[in-house]
Amino acid sequence: MSWFNTFFNSSIGKKLFMGITGISLILFLKFHLINNLSLFGGPEIFNTVVKNLESIKPLVRVIEVVLALIFLIHIFNGIRLWIENKKARPVKYAVNGSSKNSTIYSRTMAQTGSIIFIFLVIHLRTFWMSFNSIGVVGIEEHKYYEFVASTFLDPIYSGFYVFAMILLGLHLNHGFQSVFQTFGWTHKKYTPIINVIGTIYSIFVAIAFASIPIYFLFIQGGK
Repeated sequence: MSWFNTFFNSSIGKKLFMGITGISLILFLKFHLINNLSLFGGPEIFNTVVKNLESIKPLVRVIEVVLALIFLIHIFNGIRLWIENKKARPVKYAVNGSSKNSTIYSRTMAQTGSIIFIFLVIHLRTFWMSFNSIGVVGIEEHKYYEFVASTFLDPIYSGFYVFAMILLGLHLNHGFQSVFQTFGWTHKKYTPIINVIGTIYSIFVAIAFASIPIYFLFIQGGK
């Protein structure tokens, strides 16, 4: 496996694994968002969606393990690339011209990624662990929708959720475009179109996810 370690630790390998894991996470977000948007259908629809996932629990567990590995590899390589980029530019120029050569999305990838990671830990602790404990730690069985609704009534949690989704949008926008560059899928004619699609997708994902806590906090909570 020495060849794999050599490739994994090479500059090309790090970027390639970032691209592959990035694509995987983008696809995961799409399916996760579809499931989450079923909340707007009410308790019956959302509880049914979750119960259907519970019926294939062994498969879901395998997917969760794979996703965890993808997240860890993505985070690990992201940190390594950030450190290497910092070491490559140890001296800060008196006049910083980085803004002319890069976007705000690329310059804040480490910061947005770090906050998103913190949010992910809190989010998993709040929902994933609780969903897997329903019926065990006193949460009424199959009342998933009700648990989500009560959680989003907390303005602090909902506020942090919305903030994290805004950062996710920024992170996705650069990540979406970087994937195409990593694999060499660039073209003078089509790259600008890809960039626009990436921006639209990122904005849509951020707004769609953020709309959920806003709905429960201000609309459902106000009833």
